[in-house]
Amino acid sequence: VPDRLHCGSNDGGFDRGEFVDGSETSRGVPPLRGDAHVPVDPPLSPHKAGEKKRCNNRLIAYSRSHSLFFNRKPARSPLTITEASLRRLIRWYQRNHRDLPWRKTRDPYRIWVSEILLQQTRALTVKSYYTRFLRSFPTVSALAAAPLSAVLKAWEGCGYYARARNLHRAARQVVAEGGRIPHSAAELRKLPGIGPYTAAAIASIAYGESVAVLDGNVERVLIRLLSERRRQKTPVVQRRLCRVADSIMETARRAGISPGELNQALMELGALVCTPRRADCAVCPFKVECRARQSLDDVTMLPRRTPSRELPHYDIGAAILRKNGRILITQRPLDGLLGGLWEFPGGKQRTGESLEECVAREIREELGIEITVAEQVARVRHAYSHFRITLHAFECRQRSGRVKKIGVADFCWVKPEELKRFAFPKADRVVLEILEGKKS
Repeated sequence: VPDRLHCGSNDGGFDRGEFVDGSETSRGVPPLRGDAHVPVDPPLSPHKAGEKKRCNNRLIAYSRSHSLFFNRKPARSPLTITEASLRRLIRWYQRNHRDLPWRKTRDPYRIWVSEILLQQTRALTVKSYYTRFLRSFPTVSALAAAPLSAVLKAWEGCGYYARARNLHRAARQVVAEGGRIPHSAAELRKLPGIGPYTAAAIASIAYGESVAVLDGNVERVLIRLLSERRRQKTPVVQRRLCRVADSIMETARRAGISPGELNQALMELGALVCTPRRADCAVCPFKVECRARQSLDDVTMLPRRTPSRELPHYDIGAAILRKNGRILITQRPLDGLLGGLWEFPGGKQRTGESLEECVAREIREELGIEITVAEQVARVRHAYSHFRITLHAFECRQRSGRVKKIGVADFCWVKPEELKRFAFPKADRVVLEILEGKKS
């Protein structure tokens, strides 16, 4: 049985930090007065300098700064980022930014598409999908007029398909309301799939609105500038980051710096210099102001990391059913995981159930037919963001019954050469390639 480990681009290290339904960390919380001290999480257990301890399956050496840092009270004095500091940042950005296609336009639709793609996906991965998507749907009207199946096919392989469904819904809403993409962050947030971060990015880059962006890269930069060691996603820290980001935007406005260029410069700084595992402090335009650099041997201790959890694993059984030279595929319900994509019918193995029993039961429950499960033809391992699967595909034969839409959105008997017209999850695409003999 061919065995493939197949992991897509959804493995962390993303260029943007926003959930695919647009539900980012809220900025609509009344600000605190000043940076009042709030009790921090229990301090890490102290370790002697040079001592080694296993953490997340890695041996790490603790320096004196690591053993003492989380017991200190946070600095209360306000962080001062001057106009001169921001001009240094802009000069650094102009010299060092990556050549990305969405930075060569101020077209709000193209910027919108890029920002949706950049949610949960690396910029270098996005480049090819961005070009392909715009080739298929060059305008918001073209996107709105397209069927969802065509949109999902253009998105195939990029993952997090709720982004594509929301983008399609939003395009139809824009066209229905006159075809004009909203000009403000507040109005953009009324569209499906657009949360505070994406709205701020589109509004500042496309329209020059003075609204600060807080994505994962910017948050990391600000946390290190502040030497903030409380948990990143706690409400008090998010409020503090919002205040600081808004203050920096106001300073940029006084300095005559474009809001869009400022936001892109901060995001690029986090992506290239102030990264999660490495910080090139020597070239950072904020090296003088950075409190983490002043107080820590290793600034990558911040932000504080939440201990990683082992991803759950599921075995999935799938049926390869053939009739008159065609293969049966089914469409997943639109409102669930991988909604709207096509797949080989099947489902998750239950406790105490063999894979063959799993396939027969799933086909009965989803399609209302009885089958005979024959030989296994493929085994594909795949990692999603929150769980892992092993997809086991079996050749099967229909014994009785007539195929019905019970647990699926739709089904179709397709000639093998026509399967490429349908959008499949990556694991099913690998199974298809194995069946075609492209992978052994």
